[in-house]
Amino acid sequence: MLIENHQEQGTLELGEQAFAKHSLQFWSLQISGWIGYAIVVFMAVIRPQFDRVDFNLSGQMTNLGIEVTSGFILSYFQWTIIKRIVHLPLRQTLFLSFVSAGIIGVLFNVIKLSSYKTVVYNQAWYEQWSMLEFGGWFLFSLSTMFVWTGIFFIMLYNVKLQKEHEMLLRAQTSAKDAQLQMLRYQLNPHFMFNTMNAISTLIYKKDNEVAGEMLDKLCAFFRYSLDEKSAPKSSLRKEIELLDLYLSIEKVRFGRRLNISMDIEPRALLAEVPTLFLQPIVENAIKYGIETRKSDGYILLSAKVKNAQIEIVVSDDGQGDNSGVAKGFGIGLANTKERLDTLFNHECELKISNSTYGTKVRIVFPFQKVVANA
Repeated sequence: MLIENHQEQGTLELGEQAFAKHSLQFWSLQISGWIGYAIVVFMAVIRPQFDRVDFNLSGQMTNLGIEVTSGFILSYFQWTIIKRIVHLPLRQTLFLSFVSAGIIGVLFNVIKLSSYKTVVYNQAWYEQWSMLEFGGWFLFSLSTMFVWTGIFFIMLYNVKLQKEHEMLLRAQTSAKDAQLQMLRYQLNPHFMFNTMNAISTLIYKKDNEVAGEMLDKLCAFFRYSLDEKSAPKSSLRKEIELLDLYLSIEKVRFGRRLNISMDIEPRALLAEVPTLFLQPIVENAIKYGIETRKSDGYILLSAKVKNAQIEIVVSDDGQGDNSGVAKGFGIGLANTKERLDTLFNHECELKISNSTYGTKVRIVFPFQKVVANA
């Protein structure tokens, strides 16, 4: 619940930031737009009248000031209307936006015409209005408000789309993290069963001292895992640390029969990986490469970064029957493959190959540096 509230709060903050950014753009556009409007009206309407005998320059300039000021205020009012209705369905938003623009256009036309008669010609604002005169002015007033409405609608609807896109990305990220977490939780019972089965076998053989040491190591492993806050993603460096704890458990079980060699490129340690993705692969190598033989066995783990990809190879020198590994992944390897697919959107590869020299698991996926504190 806390996570959901935090995500919802974050989404609201993003929306507020987006609207704040576009509010700044609005004021810049509003000021520059109406200054441009004043220049156009002056050059197209007032300037050509300079040669007239009855030309009233002060009245014309005062009227222009009233016209631009009223237009500025009315367009701001239209901006606030669209901000309030932009969350509605698209057709409804468009309808209400342009209906309000029409009403505001009528009001803008009345103010312009009234100011023109009163300030320029010293007439009463309501005198001598003709439908032709009103209609001619109205066409320009309405067009002006429609242009502003179109600009505002595009700006604010774009904010809405950005906000919805951010919410979609957050939902997809949350779903991916939840899936990774679920897949990871599948490993805990799987690993616990195998380890407890080994401890049970040791107790059955009355090797209680080794069983107790193995149980202590198991507790340390899960304690470390819990300390990592059960994060679905981690760094390869952390994975190696967890793997070392796991191998310390298996060392108790197999002693000198288990020999591990690691060749990890320093840069590869920074790679982002699913938590506990190495453990089931190495566990599989121990099961088929070490457990089935009485002589010493060797497991090699290597990790290298090549061409923006990281290649991880786990190989063993087991000579037993590994056909079951090649034909099917089993829960551990299948889980690992699914987690890699989820994290890297199927841009990964996991292949198992068998030979007379043993089994090799090769994993390739995009190299992404882990975020801070991972």
